[in-house]
Amino acid sequence: MAAPAFVRAFDSDLWWSFRRSPVTVLSAVVALVCVGGALLAPLLAPHNPFDLASLNLLDAFKPPAWAAEGDLAYPLGTDDQGRDMLSAIMYGARVSLLVGVSAVLFSTLLGVALGLLAGYLGGAVDAVLMRIADIQLTFPSILVALLVDGVVRAALPREVHDQVALFVVIFAIGISNWPQFARTVRGSTLVERNKEYVLAARVIGLSRLRIMLTHVLPNVLGPVLVIATLSLGFAILAEATLSFLGVGVPPTQPSLGTLIRIGNDFLFSGEWWITIFPGAALVAMVLSVNLLGDWLRDALNPKLR
Repeated sequence: MAAPAFVRAFDSDLWWSFRRSPVTVLSAVVALVCVGGALLAPLLAPHNPFDLASLNLLDAFKPPAWAAEGDLAYPLGTDDQGRDMLSAIMYGARVSLLVGVSAVLFSTLLGVALGLLAGYLGGAVDAVLMRIADIQLTFPSILVALLVDGVVRAALPREVHDQVALFVVIFAIGISNWPQFARTVRGSTLVERNKEYVLAARVIGLSRLRIMLTHVLPNVLGPVLVIATLSLGFAILAEATLSFLGVGVPPTQPSLGTLIRIGNDFLFSGEWWITIFPGAALVAMVLSVNLLGDWLRDALNPKLR
């Protein structure tokens, strides 16, 4: 009788490599804490920072609980509106993760689809798609995201833009990151399309679409998984950068970047915790994801086994 899939997973080389790397294990724990705190924010957060009825301006600028004038009700202090910083960070991380994961999924789907088409069809399709990717790669990704956001802001009325701002940020970050997925998948597809199993599928009359989806795609997903993991950290940082510049998510849905921007106005007046703690949370989240991506890249590289 075959062992269940989860039992076989614990006997795999990937799990062995994971257990043998203390840095990777620590990164996974930090990532789980960040993701868990964000997803369970409504249950774990001491306060609801977006409930205006519960805010008290008399509680504004309270330092962390361990400081002389701190309050145990606000472990990491409060901001200029009296919002609990710990709760604001947990809720803000939800927005950052939502934008980051959604943008990576979008860029992955777009890049993989275009890379498959370019690599399998070749010819003019390959030339056009890769030249578009080359042109986009000459611009910094954050500049492309700013350009997309600016065009949408100019095209839509302010009221409409505020309603779709979250989707605009996801699209802007995702559209700026698809070329690396497309180029990677194209290179792998060029290798796979001439192998015997693909030639056999052609001989028995399978359509191009079916060959690409059921035969070529599963064999090119390894590098895509690594790139997606590494891109998640970039997407979270890109969203924080856009929000810090004031062109990201709306103020009614503040992310970690928005909290850092708000705290930056009070950094030199002594209220350092308003920007330092959201910044530390952003660093911990991105660093843990990047370290996991580095480990996954090495673990899936057959030359390093």
